[in-house]
Formats: sequence, structure tokens, C-alpha cells
Amino acid sequence: MMELLIGVAVAAGATILTSLRVLREYERGVVFRLGRLTGAKGPGLIFLLPFGVERMVKVPLRIVAMDIPPQDVITRDNVSIKVNAVVYFRVADPVNATIVIQDYLFATSQLAQTTIRSVIGQAELDQLLAEREHFNDIVRGIIDEGTDPWGIDVVAVEIKDIDLPQEMRRAMAKQAEAERERRSKVIAAHGEFQASQTLADAAEIMQRQPAALQLRYLQTLAEIATENNSTTLFPIPIDLFRPFIDRAMTPPSAVPESAARSSELAGGERPTSLPAPNAPERVGEPDLSEKLAAPAETRSDTEPPRRKR
Repeated sequence: MMELLIGVAVAAGATILTSLRVLREYERGVVFRLGRLTGAKGPGLIFLLPFGVERMVKVPLRIVAMDIPPQDVITRDNVSIKVNAVVYFRVADPVNATIVIQDYLFATSQLAQTTIRSVIGQAELDQLLAEREHFNDIVRGIIDEGTDPWGIDVVAVEIKDIDLPQEMRRAMAKQAEAERERRSKVIAAHGEFQASQTLADAAEIMQRQPAALQLRYLQTLAEIATENNSTTLFPIPIDLFRPFIDRAMTPPSAVPESAARSSELAGGERPTSLPAPNAPERVGEPDLSEKLAAPAETRSDTEPPRRKR
């Protein structure tokens, strides 16, 4: 009899021990009694009815980082790209995550893939590259709305990588290079403009103070001398060459008048016109000017009389 009691006590102790469950802080247990849902239990030590009367399904509540495989997407402007993303979600309601959906991990992954393809396909490439955060929020909102009945709370969705074709990469590199070159030219032009303004201000100051130009010349000589150079520069004012420049720029017609004026001031007589050399001298022939100056009557006497009709 005693042995029987001991055996019963051992069996009862073993049954009680096997009916105890320990759940961690981030775990919840969904308990089914004879197949019917009784609720979620945990964390800590919980007791289940033995002999299979109550069964428990553990559901973790920690945030899950799910990697979405690369998706082949054609954007709105007909560019074929591959998009890789990651989804962060957690189980908010362990009961719905157990009885509503068969495998919430697989279901969430498939919903995320289809959502990314549909959203990215409605955007242009430039818009996708420039407004990635905006598309992350749109995808997260759609996935969160679709997984609410499953008891899943989507924390964030991040697009990790956008794989572009090689032709598109070369075109974008050329565009970026042209943009950089344009900026460099604009910056160089602004620098030249500012330098010209500074030089104009310096020239105006030197014009008011001529001694400043001499001081600048001495400073330049000092800089050249520090380099052990035997070459010395001497600036020549342009005013020394101004008379020669004016004489070279004077028209040729003004030279005889100035020469005659200089000869008159010197006390000489104005040169008279001389006959051309080797010109034959005509004897007894009246001058052409005298013929032209003769009256018309004398010319008419020499003409033969005209016959009357």
C-alpha cells in the first residue's frame, strides 16, 4: 500500500512539473483548452492542465528585422531597377497573430514585397532618389494598414539599395560631372569679377596717390631680390613716349603746313613752285589760262561764217 501511494505521489509530482511553463519577458503564451482559445498568458510561470487538456503557443513580442529580397521594378519613366528594403515590425496582439494568420512572418514578407513593387512602380527615378524618406513612409503606412488585422505593428520600412543599370549610371555620372563643371566655371567667373573690382579700387587709390605706385614698385623689387635673382625691372612711364606716339598718329596732310609754319618762324621765305624738270618749253604758244580768259567775241571772229539756209 505504501509503495502504491509513493508511486501515485511521484506520478502526480511529475505531472505537475510537466504542466508548468516559464515565459520570458518578451514572450506571450496563447493557451488553447481542448482546442478552444482561453487567452494569452505570461510572462513568468504559468500552469497548464496536464494530459493535453491545455496547449500553449509561444509568440515573441520583440521587433523583427525582415530583409526584403531585391525586387525588379520598372519605374514610371521606364527605367528598370532593383530595390532592396528592410521591414521592422513587432507583434502587438499575440492572439490575432496566432489565430488570424497562419504564418505572420511569411505573410508580412509577401505583403512588403508586393507593396514595394507597386509603390516604386508609380514613381520616377529622380523622384525616388531624391525623396527616399517620403516613399519609406508611404510603404510603411500601406504595410501597417494591411497587417493591422493580424495583430502586427510595422515600426519602419527602409529602402536599403537601389541598383541601377550600367548605362543609367554612366548617364548620371556625366550629368553630375557637367553640373560640377558648370559650378566651377561660375565660381571662377565670380572670382574674376571680384578680382577686377579689387584691382579697379586699387587703381583708383593709386591714381589719387601716385606715391603708392612707387611703393608698390619697390615692394616688387624686394620680392624679386629675395629669390637671388640678378634681373631687375625698371618701369618706364608711358608719358616719355607720348610725343612720338602723337607724331606717329598725326595725319600726313598736316605735315606740310606745320613745316611751312616752322620755316616762317625761322625767318625764311615760303618756297615757290618750280617748273617740273625735263618739261619742254613751248615758244610762242599762249597760255591755256589766257585762252580761257579771252572774251567770247574775239573767239567768234576766228570761226568761219555759217551758211544761211
